[in-house]
Amino acid sequence: MGKASLKVRLLEHTPNPEKVVAMAARLCYSPSDIDSLAENVSTTDQHSFIKKLMDLGHYSTIEHVTFTFGIEGVSRSLLAQITRHRIASFSVQSQRYVGETRSQNNEGTFGYIIPETILGLGPEAVAEFEEQMAQIQAWYDRWVEKLGSGRGAYEDARFVLPNAAETKIVVTMNARELRHFFSLRCCQRAQWEIRALADEMLRLAKEVAPLLFADAGPECLVGPCPEGKMSCGKRMEIRKKYGVDS
Repeated sequence: MGKASLKVRLLEHTPNPEKVVAMAARLCYSPSDIDSLAENVSTTDQHSFIKKLMDLGHYSTIEHVTFTFGIEGVSRSLLAQITRHRIASFSVQSQRYVGETRSQNNEGTFGYIIPETILGLGPEAVAEFEEQMAQIQAWYDRWVEKLGSGRGAYEDARFVLPNAAETKIVVTMNARELRHFFSLRCCQRAQWEIRALADEMLRLAKEVAPLLFADAGPECLVGPCPEGKMSCGKRMEIRKKYGVDS
């Protein structure tokens, strides 16, 4: 496997997500029954209504909409961060049941992520990092052999694998939690790997629900930077990146 690259795919999402939000929201403010509400929403442009909801922060209605992402090319270090987001569902490729021996990987080494800082040091530093991953691969294979091979061996041989080891995840969040996730993880002060993941998830979510995520991203898009003295100091640059002009 060797060096792995980030790949994110939007596997599934609530069909017609903005229509669902509009129906839920109009129910809050209308005496109409469900059938007439659904018909009204289907025949009316909901753009201005949903924009008003988002401007007012009426986010409980967007909890009815969910997005499921398939993610690969991320490290176990990132896994420790993303699973701190409690209002989400995660399925993770198991190192107990999926072996990482040399023979099970096309390039002879388990998948791993090279940190940006090491890449920035140049080819010699990258080669040194890759040599270390190859050494860890040899240690892993040796422990699998000593422990009898197969799944029983993978369970404990994995203890020598590094935080750099690649993992694959399926994650589902509702739209409200996604917005919260983006507010924290798209921030310039977030760790580079999870920031890249969050940016790609935001791009994919915007494609299917542009109104729900029009102003999604780091908190400085809609208000002052919450980091105080720890601010990156690049608010205008960040707002431009996410398409906020003023």
